[in-house]
Amino acid sequence: MRIGSGSAVQILLLAGALALVPAILFTVTGFTRILVVLGFVRSALGTTSAPPNQVLVGIALFLTVFVMGPTLNAIRKEAIEPLAQNRITAGAALERAELPLREFMFRQTRAEDLRLFINLAHKQTPLRRSEVATDVLIPAFIVSELKTAFEIGLLLFLPFLIIDLVVSSTLMSMGMIMLPPTFISLPFKLLLFVLINGWDLVIKALVQSFH
Repeated sequence: MRIGSGSAVQILLLAGALALVPAILFTVTGFTRILVVLGFVRSALGTTSAPPNQVLVGIALFLTVFVMGPTLNAIRKEAIEPLAQNRITAGAALERAELPLREFMFRQTRAEDLRLFINLAHKQTPLRRSEVATDVLIPAFIVSELKTAFEIGLLLFLPFLIIDLVVSSTLMSMGMIMLPPTFISLPFKLLLFVLINGWDLVIKALVQSFH
């Protein structure tokens, strides 16, 4: 059975589109914010390889599913189930699925970031949310997510930075300048993180930041 050149091109385009699906989903959900903040936690603690990247990505993935639960449920009810029952077409399903995602992105996008990309696209300021193009909303959402993640990361760094400064000044006053301060401060930072139940606090702050 021979496959025509047109069919081969369609199969190639479909394979390329499927390869982009994970990247697209990660950029229109809270995955970016969660993963960046978890990376900041690891850097603030000074543990360069614990937890490993695979663990951080796994935690970020399941936290994303948890945070996006209401949005995913809306997509399932409004788009996936009617499509599976042949009550709407695939095009209509895509349009319906886009609405909950846009609503989620609008809630998390800063007004100044949205204005920035509207101006960069040389478009008039829309009067309603429905007039904002999705290709303008997505980059504004990504930039807002990065800003929020860095703000949370800064707040996470401050207490551990204080520990590093105290340990460093103490070692210098004792004349122990050859001993790396991080070697001494790491156990104290881990102890503090465990005593305050740090993982619960970080995850709670992450989840609440989406509300």
